[in-house]
Amino acid sequence: MRTKSLSFRVLIAESLVLAAFFTLVAVILEQGFRDSAEQALSERLQVQVYELLSAAKLNNAGELIMPQRLYEPRFANPGSGLYGFIHEAKKKLVWRTPSAIGLEEAATPLELNAGNSKFVGVEHNRYALYSDVILKNTAGIEREYIFTVTEDAGFVSSKVAQLQDTLRFWLLIIAVVLVFIQFAVLRWSLKPLRSIVKDLEAIEQGEKTLLDGHYPTELKGLAGNLNAFISHERAHLERFRNNLADLAHSLKTPLAILRGCVESFSENKDTVQEQISRMNKIVEYQLQKAAANGDHKAIRTVDVSVVINKIITSLSKVYIDKGINFELSIPEHCLVYCEEGDMYEIVGNLLDNACKWCQHSVKVSIALNQRKNRRNFSVLIEIEDDGPGIPVGKFNDILKRGIRADENIHGHGIGVSVVSELIGLLSGKLEGGKGTSLGGMRWSVYLP
Repeated sequence: MRTKSLSFRVLIAESLVLAAFFTLVAVILEQGFRDSAEQALSERLQVQVYELLSAAKLNNAGELIMPQRLYEPRFANPGSGLYGFIHEAKKKLVWRTPSAIGLEEAATPLELNAGNSKFVGVEHNRYALYSDVILKNTAGIEREYIFTVTEDAGFVSSKVAQLQDTLRFWLLIIAVVLVFIQFAVLRWSLKPLRSIVKDLEAIEQGEKTLLDGHYPTELKGLAGNLNAFISHERAHLERFRNNLADLAHSLKTPLAILRGCVESFSENKDTVQEQISRMNKIVEYQLQKAAANGDHKAIRTVDVSVVINKIITSLSKVYIDKGINFELSIPEHCLVYCEEGDMYEIVGNLLDNACKWCQHSVKVSIALNQRKNRRNFSVLIEIEDDGPGIPVGKFNDILKRGIRADENIHGHGIGVSVVSELIGLLSGKLEGGKGTSLGGMRWSVYLP
């Protein structure tokens, strides 16, 4: 796992938090257990003080009398760890247990008052309980003494050390288990991110087109935005490819005309100049369309009749060998809202196909103010030829890019698809079928 990995960073951060937490827990538990052990030792020492008090007596002269043997056997054994001292209040030591022989006497606290006790830690790693009492004999004589019982800290230290070993062992086990659990939870939590990365790699390799996995709610927005971005870029790339294909297809007819004029350039100078100008307009139009953002708004008018006449003049020279008879039924002028380049694409492609497939005749007609499928259209352009027409079942196929009605006929298979796309952008309608007058293919273009 690399240091730049998100999983690694989160795991390290969680491990540090766990370490700090368990350290704090260990300190608090040890301190609490130490306090509890010290409290238990204080109660034990209080019991020993009561034993000394029960054994202490004052004689008639007011002197302290202690028995030779006490109930607690550790008081009689030197070095046993339990020691007792009796001080006359604020004065010298008057008695000590046999176990305390040779030991430095325990200093009494000066602020202790009669009837009070105090438990403290003293030098030489011991704990001491001081109890200030007043003894009275039968003669009424009173004396104030401080009874002190001390014990080595081994009892507390051994209990705390035992707790530390047990606590540290189990906390370490728990910490290791929690780290593994956190790692498993982290892997499970980040699985959707790895799934998205895997799907993106599949998209890069062409195995998928979009992020179509089942992602959690938090990642659905990201997946949706990525899908929108991918679709936009794919559509952008597809539009560029289509426009390049459209450009090549649009230049095909002018190039054919120029090719026919090469042999007699002087006689066809005006035609050559006209076709060069048209090619320049086609290039500008296709470049503008390629750079467009996808919205198509017709804010200019174009004279359809003029466009049809120009295209027929050009195609007559391209298909001069066929001697095509063009039947025109169009008004002198017919203005529609459309880009000039779009109109040349629509009419030019359909007329070029008609000339390519016809036997001898091509018919072009324009009708105004037509109604179709409960919609009103301002212009209906019909182009019909006397050729064989489109085979049954082929009509929907030729609307797709790269599909031709007859693979034996030269062409790119994009002309009709370009026409369909442009008419769709203009909110128009394209229909194809068998002609009634010439018997060949008939195309009907409805424009709003």
